[in-house]
Amino acid sequence: MDITQALPLLGGISPQQFMKRYWQKRPLLVRQAIPQFKALLSRAALFELAADEDAQARLVVHDVGKKPGWQLRHGPFQRKTLPPFKQAGWTLLVQGVDLHDESVHELMNQFRFVPDARLDDVMISYATDGGGVGPHLDSYDVFLLQAQGHRRWRIGRQKKPVLQEGVPLKILTNFEPEEEFVVEPGDLLYLPPGYAHDGIAQGECMTYSVGFRIPKKAELARELLQRLADEAQDESREVLYRDANQCAVDQPAAIPPAMLEFAQKAVHDALQDPFAVARGLGEYMTEPKPHVWFDALDVDHVELSGRDLLLDRRTRMMFDEQHIFINGESFNASGRDAALMRRFANQRRLGGKDVDRFSTQAKNLAATWVLAGWLSLV
Repeated sequence: MDITQALPLLGGISPQQFMKRYWQKRPLLVRQAIPQFKALLSRAALFELAADEDAQARLVVHDVGKKPGWQLRHGPFQRKTLPPFKQAGWTLLVQGVDLHDESVHELMNQFRFVPDARLDDVMISYATDGGGVGPHLDSYDVFLLQAQGHRRWRIGRQKKPVLQEGVPLKILTNFEPEEEFVVEPGDLLYLPPGYAHDGIAQGECMTYSVGFRIPKKAELARELLQRLADEAQDESREVLYRDANQCAVDQPAAIPPAMLEFAQKAVHDALQDPFAVARGLGEYMTEPKPHVWFDALDVDHVELSGRDLLLDRRTRMMFDEQHIFINGESFNASGRDAALMRRFANQRRLGGKDVDRFSTQAKNLAATWVLAGWLSLV
């Protein structure tokens, strides 16, 4: 992707300009970002996916006449368990549709001017007239693409957001919109984190939400420290604390200074590998989600010569200066193999001529990924 080229998707500005002016700064509404856009999944196909055990689906029902007025259920849902279409005020949300449908995955790829490490998934929401999930805040960036029907959006910054009590959703009690507009198919709304919004369907409606993950500092630290600890355990299995010179104590509850020194050295040694944190980060960011499964090939060998390689839509592949990361695993890479693997990760496809340029070791590695179902031969 040429990040300096103006895109209709971003209202005639380039990805470079968008990231500088709007990303995590302020909203952007683009009318007809994708002209004549039509829903990539029919209503029936979306409902069929919502019934799948591997899909993540939620049902939100807003009944104004009852208290607390909001209901939340988690799927999977058979069609007969959902409200009738003529009933107003309900919304079906299906998460991670890009993992199940190639056309939705291709739509998500149009937003790869943002690093893959931030790109998360596409959620599709279907709503009957008046349906929505209430005014709320998201902790992540989101592009909201209208796919069918119309939706009225109200958006605005909130000085002191307060959540309603006694409801199963995080709904704001004091929502004060600053802007309001109605979108139609092909319109795109970008919202940065923490920007309150409320979308209400006007008639039958479908909206695609392209969401981005934002790692939390404490969560990331916990994950990386656990990975460092696992590596230290593998490498230092027989290093035990020894205290042959320990004296008898009259304050047995006091932690010995020598034990504190031993603990500090253990942490210090775990961080001695200069690439340990980078390796842990790459593995963590490419780890498949818990509900993702790959279909391994029922063969012992595949021939790569002259064949294009294509990443499965469920595969996450990234790189840094020293490593290639794929589906939670890391590999050291340098020279021509590293350059080709990086091209593969960026383009998600590698031509047969480039595949033939792999070293024997890289070809063997790619073959194991094909056998695991992470890649496919074209």
